[in-house]
Amino acid sequence: MAINDLEDLEKLTVLKAQMNSFSAKDISKGQYPTVSGDDTVSDCIAAMRKSGFQEIPVVDGKGYVGMVKYSTLLRKKSATPETKVKAVLSNLPPINPDYSITEIAEVMVKENCRQLALLDGKKIADVVTRNNLVGIAAKMKPLEDFKVWEIMTSPVVTVKENEMLAEAIDTMVALDIRTLPVIDRLGNLSGVIGMNEVIENSWKAGERSIEQLKKNPSSQIPVSTIAVTSVVTVQWDDSIADVAKVMADKGISTLPVMDGDEIVGVVTEFDIVELIANCGEREGLFVQISGLSEDDRIYSDAMYADIQSEMQKITKIVKPESLTIHVARYNESGDRKKYSLTGRLFYNGRTLNCKQIGWDVVQANKELLKKFGESIKDDKDKITSFRRRK
Repeated sequence: MAINDLEDLEKLTVLKAQMNSFSAKDISKGQYPTVSGDDTVSDCIAAMRKSGFQEIPVVDGKGYVGMVKYSTLLRKKSATPETKVKAVLSNLPPINPDYSITEIAEVMVKENCRQLALLDGKKIADVVTRNNLVGIAAKMKPLEDFKVWEIMTSPVVTVKENEMLAEAIDTMVALDIRTLPVIDRLGNLSGVIGMNEVIENSWKAGERSIEQLKKNPSSQIPVSTIAVTSVVTVQWDDSIADVAKVMADKGISTLPVMDGDEIVGVVTEFDIVELIANCGEREGLFVQISGLSEDDRIYSDAMYADIQSEMQKITKIVKPESLTIHVARYNESGDRKKYSLTGRLFYNGRTLNCKQIGWDVVQANKELLKKFGESIKDDKDKITSFRRRK
């Protein structure tokens, strides 16, 4: 949200106060799937298809032990449908009933996850989802005063309807996104394709391994074959409260943002969860790098040092509140690794998105940070342009 004057600042203060008044106890109970460590990946995929969850809690006789994430399965070369769940386990931290909504949102942003286990002792009492948090945001009256363009991601990454599903999967894995708008040959929005469609289409009887997913016949089909064509969209000047209500009521995680008939952005549950996280009380700048593999964590100190240096420059222009950078690593050719960095800077209540791809993660991080510095002025110009149209 762009803080333009004292009135905006007062609205943001009210919003933060309301957000911090909610806790995990205010989220209604729902049904959720679980698997055990001795279950197979095939069992887990079946649970994902049935529930729509992309992260499934793993339990044993003593309680919660972690989560299985679909994003992990896509990258795990050695995994097959018969692989035990305990071999692909992610140690996502659980939450407890005393967590505030802003604290829950911050964990989701930090861990880049969609579901978190809510524990009562060691046992799972519930699973809190991004959609749960978005449902709370939908009830926030202050969000009626802020518009979707203030948090949407723009420009938009799209896929053409005649491209192969395997290409769409490559894009989603490389950029660590779960939904892509589909456009026709004229550039008009014709549908959306998401991981739910990938899961439903690709995991049929006889699949041999996750690594071969993109090579199987089920992925060598045009995106238009399985894309959802009855697309729910929002307009650039719709309120965030209205957008959150659409997501909560319809269970939609990503909405194309339109300016008339032209697609100008996308807004996701993650955007709203990140907004909630930034309503938490912080004394200084919150910085988080996620997605680094065990091998790449040796570069984290250098990356954080570069972040500190660039943020000092940016602070002279605006007041940054949080910076999150997610690193995705994938094979470009042979054994050579390429990195895709997705960064989100929250300043003065405004969200700014930048992406960078490169062979060297430290250099890619530097170039991403430079993009943020260069984009601050462009973003200010865009804010002025949108405000003149209100």
